[in-house]
Amino acid sequence: MDENKFEDIQGGLLDSLDEMLSAKSQSADKPEAKENVADEKSVSQEKKVEKEIEQVGEKKTYEKPFVHLHVHSEYSLLDGLARITKGKKSPLLDACKELGMPGCALTDHGNMFGAYTFYKAANKRNIKPIVGCEFYTCEDMSKTESSERNHLVLLAKNDIGYRNLVKMDSLAYIDGYYYKPRIDIKLLEQYSEGVICLSACLSGKIPRLLTAGDYEGAKAYATRLKNMFAEGDFYIELQDHGLAEQRAIRNDLVRLAKELGVKLVATNDVHYVNREDNIAQDILVRINTGKTINDATGMEMGNDQFYLKSYEEMMEIFSWCPEAVTNTVEVMEKCNITIDKEDLYPPYTPDDGSSPEEFLRKLAYKGLEEKYHTITDEIRERAEYELGIIIRTGFAEYYLIVWDFINYARSQNIPVGPGRGSGVGSIIAYAVGITNLDPLKYQLFFERFLNPERVSAPDFDIDFCMDRRGEVIEYVIRKYGKEKVCQILALGTMKAKGAIKDVARVYNVPLDIVNSTTKLIPNAPKVTLDKVLGRDPSTKEDDLKLRNPEVIEIYENNPEMRKVIDMALKIEGLPRNCSKHAAGVVICKEVISDHVPLQRNGPDITTQFQKEEVEELGMLKMDFLGLTTLTDIDKALKYVRQNHGVDIDFDKLGYDDPEVYKLIGTGETEAVFQLESAGMKGFLKRYQPRNLEEVIAGISLYRPGPMSCIDDYLEARANPDLIAYDAPQLESILDVTFGFFVYQEQVMQAVQACAGYTLGRADNLRRAMGKKKEDVMKAEKAVFINGCPAKEEKRNDMGLVIEKAAPAVEGAVNRGISVEKAEKIFDNMADFAKYAFNKSHAAAYATLTYQTAYLKRYYMLELFAAVINNRITKSDEIAKYLAYVKNYDKKIYPPDINKSDVIFTVENNDGLRFGLGGIKNVGEAAMQALVEERRANGEYKSIGDILKRLPAGTVNKKMLESLIKAGAFDCFGHTRASLIASYESIVLLSMHDKKMQANGQMSLFGLLEDDVDDTADDVPYLKEYPDKQFLALEKEVLNVYVTGHPLDEYREEFNKFDFNISKISDLFAKNLDEDELDENDLQLIAQYENKEVVFGCMLSKIEKKTTKSGGIMAYTTIEDLYGEMEGVLFPKTYERNRNLLINDNIVVVKGTIKRNNGRINLNVFDIQPWHKSEQEDNNQEKSKETVVASGKKVFIKIDDRIMYRQVLEVIELFPGVDSVIFKMYDSDKPQMYCKGVNSKENFVNQIKAIVGAGSIVVK
Repeated sequence: MDENKFEDIQGGLLDSLDEMLSAKSQSADKPEAKENVADEKSVSQEKKVEKEIEQVGEKKTYEKPFVHLHVHSEYSLLDGLARITKGKKSPLLDACKELGMPGCALTDHGNMFGAYTFYKAANKRNIKPIVGCEFYTCEDMSKTESSERNHLVLLAKNDIGYRNLVKMDSLAYIDGYYYKPRIDIKLLEQYSEGVICLSACLSGKIPRLLTAGDYEGAKAYATRLKNMFAEGDFYIELQDHGLAEQRAIRNDLVRLAKELGVKLVATNDVHYVNREDNIAQDILVRINTGKTINDATGMEMGNDQFYLKSYEEMMEIFSWCPEAVTNTVEVMEKCNITIDKEDLYPPYTPDDGSSPEEFLRKLAYKGLEEKYHTITDEIRERAEYELGIIIRTGFAEYYLIVWDFINYARSQNIPVGPGRGSGVGSIIAYAVGITNLDPLKYQLFFERFLNPERVSAPDFDIDFCMDRRGEVIEYVIRKYGKEKVCQILALGTMKAKGAIKDVARVYNVPLDIVNSTTKLIPNAPKVTLDKVLGRDPSTKEDDLKLRNPEVIEIYENNPEMRKVIDMALKIEGLPRNCSKHAAGVVICKEVISDHVPLQRNGPDITTQFQKEEVEELGMLKMDFLGLTTLTDIDKALKYVRQNHGVDIDFDKLGYDDPEVYKLIGTGETEAVFQLESAGMKGFLKRYQPRNLEEVIAGISLYRPGPMSCIDDYLEARANPDLIAYDAPQLESILDVTFGFFVYQEQVMQAVQACAGYTLGRADNLRRAMGKKKEDVMKAEKAVFINGCPAKEEKRNDMGLVIEKAAPAVEGAVNRGISVEKAEKIFDNMADFAKYAFNKSHAAAYATLTYQTAYLKRYYMLELFAAVINNRITKSDEIAKYLAYVKNYDKKIYPPDINKSDVIFTVENNDGLRFGLGGIKNVGEAAMQALVEERRANGEYKSIGDILKRLPAGTVNKKMLESLIKAGAFDCFGHTRASLIASYESIVLLSMHDKKMQANGQMSLFGLLEDDVDDTADDVPYLKEYPDKQFLALEKEVLNVYVTGHPLDEYREEFNKFDFNISKISDLFAKNLDEDELDENDLQLIAQYENKEVVFGCMLSKIEKKTTKSGGIMAYTTIEDLYGEMEGVLFPKTYERNRNLLINDNIVVVKGTIKRNNGRINLNVFDIQPWHKSEQEDNNQEKSKETVVASGKKVFIKIDDRIMYRQVLEVIELFPGVDSVIFKMYDSDKPQMYCKGVNSKENFVNQIKAIVGAGSIVVK
């Protein structure tokens, strides 16, 4: 290079560095949080400039001049095993480092999911990251007629090239997705600037054309590509994995490069790091394709050569063309990109022309006046303190953005939660309406949310009504623009149990053998196979607890499972699928796809980067959470307004009603938010909370960890004289929780009061304790006890902050606390903080607990209706809550086509009417149409009337069958057996009539005389089903008994049992071996798994099975008044109890609750007949007498079907309470009619006119 030219370039680069530092100096007064961003960006720019100076100054030489340019990581989703991350390690990049490679590329199949992760991990190891993608290409990405998908490797040469890769990959998913994300040549040409192109593997178009013998076609395509990219940026790719197909076209590729004047690069199509991992790669592909070890996948690689080869191996393979190997370094040196945090936060511009800071202050003081009426010095001081930190750290606009969409939600009457997380501790958030809980009243800390010493940005997570959450997201999209708002990627990963099961399926290992292992592995969030096997180096107590000797024994003694577990260890933690994050939304001030790649997952468009990554890159990440409880409360309040004319406003009503706390103390907290679990109910009976503060504490205590001190807590609460404090400074902090640490905030207060910490430093200590950072805690323990001097800010030679200033800490000893007491206090806090709860979050959610408890106390039916309607497609949930309603002596009115709404409704203020939408197989849209027609034009008179009035196809035969079984057509006066036998012919007749009308012909009914009722169905009378069959068919479609229950006669006796199925019903919908379990699930499992229980039930669906040893075992459905579960009787138990194993037998079972294949069942070891008590029999007889005495009985003899229909028409005209009993022409058994009558003289005379005077008797 010409020396003068070099000096000019070097001078220009140094000028750029000076400008950067000057800009840094000028921005020194900007908010601290943004200043940190600038620091990070400046450092990376500085390094980039230094690299460019180095590269321009002299040609760098490498000891091993080769880098891999074709690499598939775990982000190639079940087709790549070259892992970028595995715990704290990077198998791929650590191997590159070990092999002496100066750089490495990432070229995953069709996506850039791992690009930013790879970039950071490579830089951390001083390995140059080359970011790329192996794209799928086709001629026209807008067409889906062809399945053409050719591979093409594209690498980002510079920042423009990176942006172009991001844009192309986004469009490949959004506009070109057809089985795979595709681009076409036209799009590639548009975005080719700054991109380097490699001709790809055997699946590339050029190799495919050469394989097909079309050299000229390959040359023409290669020429097109060459002309598309900058001079020297198109390379012909050589690969040699020992495959005949590759060697067959090798000479043509070299010839092509020579004729086109382009260079060759040697690559190895890396899919795994180590050669021996080829088996794991094959297993991974088989998991992806659903194949076993004996099946062909169509994706076989042919050998074990697709690993991360060394420079020496590549030179040996390509000894005939060594420049192809060394040319990879040329490509690496060309590639210089920066993926850094940018200023992408969306701005907020107030409408009144003020600055964001001024506008936030104005909103805050307006809100403070509305909330507090009088702004005291305490309130003003807190508000000014918070505003100072918010403005200084640059988060005024963040507050306003959140305020804006919450304000919109409230203006549209969309229910918004009271707040969640530490943001509830902000008085400014409370003032402007982001949260709805007074932080002063409940002693909540702002510093838990935001403080000058906090490293990470704060985060408001917002709960919205589940039904209307989407409206808020749509508002944000409209406000900022659809190209600037996007939902966020979530990657599902292979968990420990899932990895074992997936591998075992490939190896054809019997399921029972696999389950015997996986059931021993806990569902803890951070469980890994290494921890279970005791191999993890972690010394943390929680990790050590995961070690399982039984799994270790299986691993050591069962060769088949050892092979499975060894392979599972290799694939555990790999991403296996992508989906949409449940709540995450990213907002950007610029077009998102200019900065972050997007992907399509069905109808959803999401980022390709995960939520932490988009946030790191400078965009605003928000969680718009849907909370079903908000929808429950909102609907319940509407029902209360409709049914009682009462408007409930909890802001005005307050949270001090003693009746509500009495209800909570009874433990009858079904449908009460956070208090529904059996264990919590038992705790509440002991606890008897008296106010909201105690509810907050109770919710925080009833969790793993703090639960161990519940007994001591309750004793101290009952006996205040027992309360003792290790230091007088703790009394004002712990008095509200009777001397115990319950909240994270109390830890912050304690270190501030006892040792003189700032709240910022206190929050950092709380975090370290919560994350169990032993090194930080050890250092802080010394500071807590003895204090430390102030630290001054330190900067490096470039003027960048490398250590922040920190004030002195006085220390506990200097505040009069002994060393022994100080150590005890610190250790107690550290032990507690592992499980401590955020009081701000607990307090906010406790208000929802109170609201649902209030509704339960005063408007129980409206609350249950709301809860059921929000779960109307979940039949198990409906059954559970209807059982609760019955238990409170409320009625369940059966579905009625002329009375039911689509949803459940309160009727007569004494019960719920079953909603049509709760019936299986009917469809909400069809039922909505049916109800709307009824409201518009009156009640239906028959099934034929329904079909006549509704558009064709609205209701089909399957729907009608379900409605009949549910009893929705009982009002038409036919038995359900009669309707089941007739409905298909009614449908055919209706279809015929509609077809005739469509053709302009008169229907069959139209041919009849005018006085004939054309709405009546021709339904021959059939005897009603026997009671058991009648109820069974009803339960089949309702999932619950409504008109009766086989155990109704045993209800009083049933309530004497300590256990019923409802206590564990929350576990039935989950796979306990694979699903991630919440705290309630874990508590239920801890309380009931392996517990012996006794309860009354009915047996059904009995199935016998012969075991391998020739014994007989049985499975049965065990059903009580609240639900059903599976029961298992092993051979010895079966033999003892087989005489009682009869379908519909009502018995008392004794057994142990077990987990089997991820499901809860009952291991039955004894069955006894269930004999009702004599008292209960007497009560039932009296009940029957009361029923008989409540009305007259009308006996009517029916001679034929026409007479029967005429009688039913008269009955409809005289509703009442008198019973009607028919003596039918085709049955010897009297039939009780489902409706009552008023047997006054007019009624009797009309019936006599039909049946004759001697065929009706009234008694």
